[in-house]
Amino acid sequence: MPVEPKLVQIDNAGVYIEWQDGHRSVYPHRYLRLRCRCAECIEEWTQRPVLDPAKVPPSVAVLDHLTVGAYAIQFLFSDAHYTGIYTYDFLRVICACDECRAKEKKEDF
Repeated sequence: MPVEPKLVQIDNAGVYIEWQDGHRSVYPHRYLRLRCRCAECIEEWTQRPVLDPAKVPPSVAVLDHLTVGAYAIQFLFSDAHYTGIYTYDFLRVICACDECRAKEKKEDF
């Protein structure tokens, strides 16, 4: 069972999620947009990325979010993209906080 968010906040810098286990994740807007796994962004059968990062404006921002069942969040981006569903597990894997980036670097060795 994935850990669920306790709090989701959106501000000018990005999306902040406080998880039920106390972890706090930070996702810059464009970072989150470029990691969308929907059929418009990732080829369904090969999992090959089809989203051209050059076509995502540097100023793209998350405008709103919806909870999807008990397992995911759907974000509405300022570039009118809204079809991606970010599972809680996936959000934890792509967490961009200092703690998770440091942990990822240690696991690379």
